[in-house]
Amino acid sequence: MTPLRIRKKFLNIETTYHEGGPSPDRPLLQGSISVVFNNPYAGKYVEDLTPLVEATKLIGHEIVPELIDALGGVDAIQTYGKGAIVGVNGELEHGAVWHEAGGWAMRARLPKAKAIVPAAKAVGSAGTRLQVPLWSIAAAYVRSHFNTIDVGAIDAPRPDELFYILVMGTGGRIHERLGGLRLDQISVGDGQR
Repeated sequence: MTPLRIRKKFLNIETTYHEGGPSPDRPLLQGSISVVFNNPYAGKYVEDLTPLVEATKLIGHEIVPELIDALGGVDAIQTYGKGAIVGVNGELEHGAVWHEAGGWAMRARLPKAKAIVPAAKAVGSAGTRLQVPLWSIAAAYVRSHFNTIDVGAIDAPRPDELFYILVMGTGGRIHERLGGLRLDQISVGDGQR
């Protein structure tokens, strides 16, 4: 496998003060950190993707702290998710590599994380945008924390590139009021309830 060379890294923070109703006690912060780099398997079928998984684990562990810090530290993080956009000379499975590499990198830094990390992935051209899901790090059934963040870049991914994304947030939706399991009702501790 050819070495990975990061072409770009993006760090974006979105602040929501209200959704038309009353202002919450504190604004909701959602952020994404993304890297764009060469896809060593673009244009060819490779049976064993393990080398790419191992190489991207290093990327995950490198970028996670930057996103956590930008959102106020470990104790502030309540939601997370991940995504991948694969350039058109790659295949969807090259995006699936990020499931393990990106997901475990976040969970390793977030001691309260028990829920599986939700994901989205697509094959697309430069300018493709991806709605990356977020949900509670503590339990997947906390409905108030189901959300998305839109991520993309006008010049990425190029046909032979990968665009890997991690997202986190500091709370549930502003003005959420549809019921379901609440954070203070989590009792099982299995990442679901």
